[in-house]
Amino acid sequence: MESKIEAATGKLVVKKVGGKSTVTRCFSKYPLKFIIPNKVGSSETDAVWVYTLTYGGGIVSGDSISCEITVADACTAVLTTQASTKVYKSLGSKSSEQILEAKIGSDALLAVIPDPVTCFSTARYSQKQIFRVVLDSSLVIVDWITSGRHESGEKWDFELYRSTNHIFLEGDQPLFLDSVLLEQGNITNIAERMQDYQVIAMVILLGPKLKQIQIQVQENVRRMMSEQLYLPSTGLRPHGKTQSDHFLAKPSFVVSCSAFGPKGIGIVVRIAAMTTESVYRFLQHQLAGMETLLGVSPYS
Repeated sequence: MESKIEAATGKLVVKKVGGKSTVTRCFSKYPLKFIIPNKVGSSETDAVWVYTLTYGGGIVSGDSISCEITVADACTAVLTTQASTKVYKSLGSKSSEQILEAKIGSDALLAVIPDPVTCFSTARYSQKQIFRVVLDSSLVIVDWITSGRHESGEKWDFELYRSTNHIFLEGDQPLFLDSVLLEQGNITNIAERMQDYQVIAMVILLGPKLKQIQIQVQENVRRMMSEQLYLPSTGLRPHGKTQSDHFLAKPSFVVSCSAFGPKGIGIVVRIAAMTTESVYRFLQHQLAGMETLLGVSPYS
């Protein structure tokens, strides 16, 4: 069993109070801060929204941020941000890290839907998210990174980025284990490996409350990629482009989708895109059905 976070910089507990999802415990200390609005979206929706932010507007070299969240039975909570998470330049070999441990109860829903991480030149950053669920918990995770500060000419200029997502079922049974590592190499750098792609993203949809959205997303992804890869039977395409030209064209947005877990209770969507805006549009469209659960459509 993975150890509990030592000296957490933030703790949140969401429980039912008077039949409504309510934050019953909220603790944070430097450099982490929580903002909890009274209500987001429709008053008929039972959901607590929590915005996380850091003093100084970003994560400084050497920062270590850890957060524990418990979403009790039949509650709904949203963990999000107000803007992209900026990871500032590394001082020497110092890394910064962010850890989230979440426990989601029976018939409960947690949506972790932040804006993307943006690592500045030379930054070293790792994040780890551990989720503990039961069979009828529901969970949404959006985990994504951009190539950096384009306006400053930075594209994949950071030293290291590592993101780990682990989901455990009924305590210690591994349900989903994933890790992404981007590190500058001696032979090739990150920019060369990523080519023209400026964003990579992963979306996880798990549990019974999201079943219809899972089905719709799977269908949408299949359709998107089949249209992109479809080749007409005629040899010549508009503007004189041949089929071989089409094979060579690099798609600006690539997405895949696959099921995981017993009876396919979860799906994972992976994205590589040339623009941040295209990923925002994709998330808006694919997660729009969550408005009835969360009160507001994610990324709207």
